[in-house]
Amino acid sequence: MHEYGSEAERQIAALLQTARRKLGLSVAFLSRIDETSRTLQVVDSALPGIQAGYTGPRDSGFCLAVVEGRLPHVMPDARDHPEAVRLHPADLPQIRAHVSVPVVLSNGEVYGTFCAFGLTTDPEVAARDVLLVEILAEAAALVVEPQFRLDQQHAAISDRLAPVLAAGGPAVVLQPIVSLCTGGRIGAEALSRFPAGWDRAPDVVFDEAHRIGQGDRLELLALSRAAALLDRVSGYVSMNVSPQTLQTPECGELLAALPLERVLLELSEHDPVHDYVALAGVLAPLRERGMRLAIDDVGAGFSSLRHIVMAAPDVIKLDRSIISGVDSDPVLAKLAQSLVEFAHSFGACVIAEGVETPDEYALLRSLGVDGGQGWLFGPPAPATALVDLGVVLATPPHASLPA
Repeated sequence: MHEYGSEAERQIAALLQTARRKLGLSVAFLSRIDETSRTLQVVDSALPGIQAGYTGPRDSGFCLAVVEGRLPHVMPDARDHPEAVRLHPADLPQIRAHVSVPVVLSNGEVYGTFCAFGLTTDPEVAARDVLLVEILAEAAALVVEPQFRLDQQHAAISDRLAPVLAAGGPAVVLQPIVSLCTGGRIGAEALSRFPAGWDRAPDVVFDEAHRIGQGDRLELLALSRAAALLDRVSGYVSMNVSPQTLQTPECGELLAALPLERVLLELSEHDPVHDYVALAGVLAPLRERGMRLAIDDVGAGFSSLRHIVMAAPDVIKLDRSIISGVDSDPVLAKLAQSLVEFAHSFGACVIAEGVETPDEYALLRSLGVDGGQGWLFGPPAPATALVDLGVVLATPPHASLPA
């Protein structure tokens, strides 16, 4: 019998073996019927040459005809049915006994068929045999559905991403980062933007891309587009990358070609680092050439302090969950103050994300936060809309700024 790799395939193979042996037939198989073809996905066979992967057009063989009711579920002798004679695959031995039932998923969708057949030396099947096959088909449906749904999700992600990948990656906009001491812009963060109709935040899109094996490619395209903006704006450009993508040779080559003294590389604390030694080895030559390292989203999870200690960043970015309402919440203010003192103790700068009000700005500046980013200073926008000089505070009407 064929050796199957996945647990689901092994479970299906066991169900097919039960069907074949209980019915005394030569072959049992699970077929998949899709829009264009039918494929024998798992096979238990006493005959040579009939194995998983055997495929043909959707309307070839008996499977679709059984699903559509053009052939009965049980045929003691397929030669007695003109439709079966017409559909009999030319490259298979003459089928006599045949029993088949649809494999139906939880939403009523037909996945394929659960079948068994025999040759002239096999016993005939009867209507009572259908009950056994129906029970086994229901069990097969429970086994195949999780992977089938996952495959559907991956196909949908792939279809959605395909035009973005073909176009060279996502659109990239810049959001100003300012000094809280002067209000002047010191840099900008490059942010990826995907079609609004997707209704997905960029981090979700990148996560989905990684789930289908396209995450590194998508991140590298986004990095390339962010890097292209270095020639168009002053100050540094902050670029996001996952630890996984950072450790690819392609990412190293891309970054090595940049003016690294103007690059701030952001690693999110949401992304796990499995080997800090390997990560440091990738970062070391880049940092020696002037690239700075930032830990993004600090305070949004539970691994912040370990992530910071192990990565030894030049900048930590306080998550907006700490910044929003920090001026009116003593607990948030104390947390922000502690993180500022912690960062400054080892020479790192602190940038607050999501600064939206003058009062938040004033409180953060009083705590010693070095830089700020948020709608108060300007929304994400094309590079042509980024202000290069002077104070860029986007002051709301009637709001007063701290002196």
